[in-house]
Amino acid sequence: MQNLVLVVLDSCRWDTWQRAIDGGAAPHLARLGRGERRYSYASWTAPSHYNLLTGLLPHRSPAGVFASEVYKEEYLAYSKRLGTEVEFKQLLPGLWLPGFLQSLGYETSARVSLPVLNPRTGINRDFDSYRLMESHNDFGAILDEVRFGADRPGFWMLNVGETHYPYVAAGEDASELPHISGVHGVAKRLGQGEGPVSAAEAPDFFEGDSLQRLHDKQVATLRGLDRSFERLFDEVPKDTWVIVTADHGELFGEGGYFGHGPIAHNKVFEVPFVEGKVR
Repeated sequence: MQNLVLVVLDSCRWDTWQRAIDGGAAPHLARLGRGERRYSYASWTAPSHYNLLTGLLPHRSPAGVFASEVYKEEYLAYSKRLGTEVEFKQLLPGLWLPGFLQSLGYETSARVSLPVLNPRTGINRDFDSYRLMESHNDFGAILDEVRFGADRPGFWMLNVGETHYPYVAAGEDASELPHISGVHGVAKRLGQGEGPVSAAEAPDFFEGDSLQRLHDKQVATLRGLDRSFERLFDEVPKDTWVIVTADHGELFGEGGYFGHGPIAHNKVFEVPFVEGKVR
C-alpha cells in the first residue's frame, strides 16, 4: 500500500493557484500537474475539513448525474491513491477516512495551522498523532515533523496556513496589511466579552485597489511556498500519493464580499485540485 499525503492550502482560491504557477514561477507547485478547478463542499475551514476527512474531496459540480454516483466514484478512486483495492462498503458506516485507513494498517497523522482545527475538536478522530502548530504560517515547521515508518504505510493531513489572511510566511512583516479580525481575532474578541464587529466598526479598506493588493499578496505567498513543496516532494518516500487542494476560497471584494464563511459566492467555493504519485 502507498503512503498518502493530503495538503490543504487554507483559503486558497482557484485563480490564486492559476496565477501562482503561470509562467513557471512556481515549478514545484506544478510538479503534479497544472491542476483543475473544483468546488469545496463548504465555505469555512472546520466543516470543509470534516468533509475532506470523510474522504470526499472537492468536486467538479457535474451535471446530468446522480449525486450518489459522484460520491461512489470519489471513494473508488482510493484504490489508485492507496495502491490497493477499495470497495465503497468498506468505508461504511463510519464514512471517516482516518478510521478506514487505520483499519488497513495505516498510521494516521495531522498537523494543522488554524486554531479552529485544534485537537479538542471532533476533527481529531482516529488520528495516531494530531497537533496544532505554534504558528499559523510555518509550513516548514510542519514538514519538520512529517515522518514515515518503515513497517506501516502512513497518512498525513497537512493544513497550510500561509495562504490564510494575513498571507505571510514565517518571519515576514504583515504591518502593511489592513488590520481585520484574522486567524485569532474573532475568538479573542468574543473571549473578552465583546460582540461581533458592527457595520460602523468595519474597516474602511473595502476599495478595489486595496483588495486587489490582498489577492496579489495571497498569490505571492503561495509562490513563496514553492520551495517547501520541493522539500515535501523530495522527502516523502517513493511512490507516495500526494493530493494538494484547498478547504475553500476567499473573496477579495467581488460582489461587495470579503473573506469566507457566511458567503454564498462562486469564488469562495472554487478551489485548486491536483493529485498524483511522487516518484
